[in-house]
Amino acid sequence: MKCMKASSIVLALALSAAAIPAASRPPASVLISASPVADAPAGAQAFRIRYRTTTGNGAPVEATGIVVIPAGRAPAGGRDIVAWAHGTTGIADTCAPSTNSWKFQIIAGLEAILARGYVVVAPDYIGLGGPGMHPYLVGSDTAHAVLDAVRAARAIPATAASNRFAVWGKSQGGHAALWTGQLAARYARDLDLKGVAAAAPPTDLVANIAGSKNAAVRALMTTYTGVSWADIYGVPLSTIARPAGVNLMHQLAKNCVTLDGFRLGTKIGLARMTYVLRNVDLAASPRWGPLMQRNSAAPVPIGVPLLIAQGSADVIVDPAVTRGFVGKMCAARQPLRYIAVAGGDHVTIAKRTGSETIDWIGDRFAGKPAPNDCGNLG
Repeated sequence: MKCMKASSIVLALALSAAAIPAASRPPASVLISASPVADAPAGAQAFRIRYRTTTGNGAPVEATGIVVIPAGRAPAGGRDIVAWAHGTTGIADTCAPSTNSWKFQIIAGLEAILARGYVVVAPDYIGLGGPGMHPYLVGSDTAHAVLDAVRAARAIPATAASNRFAVWGKSQGGHAALWTGQLAARYARDLDLKGVAAAAPPTDLVANIAGSKNAAVRALMTTYTGVSWADIYGVPLSTIARPAGVNLMHQLAKNCVTLDGFRLGTKIGLARMTYVLRNVDLAASPRWGPLMQRNSAAPVPIGVPLLIAQGSADVIVDPAVTRGFVGKMCAARQPLRYIAVAGGDHVTIAKRTGSETIDWIGDRFAGKPAPNDCGNLG
C-alpha cells in the first residue's frame, strides 16, 4: 500500500474545501497525511492518518490512527463522528492497531456505526505507530490524542463531518473516554461533545493496578505502566524491581495483546513477573502512588451525558471499583446510564453492550433527553 504524498493531500483539501461549510471547518494544520487503506469495510472508505497533537505538558507530538467513512451522501449538517478508543494492545510500536490486520476488528460495533452514517475515527494514541513512548494510562496525553484525532478526521474532505462527536472506549479506551470527557471543553472548544461511553474503564488506578486481585493482571499492568511511566515521568524502574526484574519488564513490554491473547512466551514471562512483584506494593510508593492518583478519572461532572458498562465476571477491571466510581459520579450529580452485565467478562463487554451503546449515542446526536440511572442504584 503506497502512502499519499503530502502535496496530494493539500491539493485534495483545496479542491474539496467547499464540501464542508467554512464556519465548521477544522484547523487543517492538525492533519499531516491521510493514506487510503485498501481493506476497508465493504462500501466504506478508510484512511490511515498521521496528525499533530500535544502531550499533557503541551509538547507537540505526532500520532496516528484510522478514519472510516460510511457510504452514501452526507446529511446537510455534516456527518457526526464516533471516536473509538481502543483497549490495551501494548506499548510497543508494533502494537498500533492502525498497522495491524485486526485494525477494524478491534472497533466494537463498526458495521452498526457506519450503517447509521457516522464517521469513525480510531486513534492509536501517542507513541503507538508514532514517535516517542506510548503514555499508557496517562489521562491528559490520551485525551488530547483522541480530541486531535477527531479534528484530523474532520480535515479530510471526504468525511464531510460536522463538529459533533461522541467518544466510546473499552478498558484502556474507557479510561481514555472518561478523560476525553473531562478535558474536551477546555482543550477542544471547536468540537461539540455529545456523550461519553466507557466499557469496563479503569477509574481508580491505585485499585485497578496495585490492588488487582489477579496476579497476572497486576503483573501486566505494572509492566506496561512501569516501562511507560519510567520514560515519561523519569521514575526509575529500580524502584519496582531489581535488575533482573527490570530486564524482564523491558522484554515483556515488547509484546502486544491481540485478539488472540498472548503467545506462550509472553505467558511464561508474566508468570515470572508475578513472582518478581509478589511483595511489591506500588500504592505505598511515594513515587508511583501519586502518579496513579494523578491519572485516575476524577469523579466529577463532565458536562455531557455518560454511559458506563461493566461485566460482573470481569477479572481485568474489578467490577466493585467501577461500581464505586459510578456511585461517586452519581453523588456528584453526573447523569449517567449504567449497564451491568451479569456474568459479563472483560474481553466481550463492549460488543455485548454495543447495540445499546450505539442506540444511546444515536439518541445523544438526536438531542433526546439522556437517561439517568442514579436514582435506581442501591
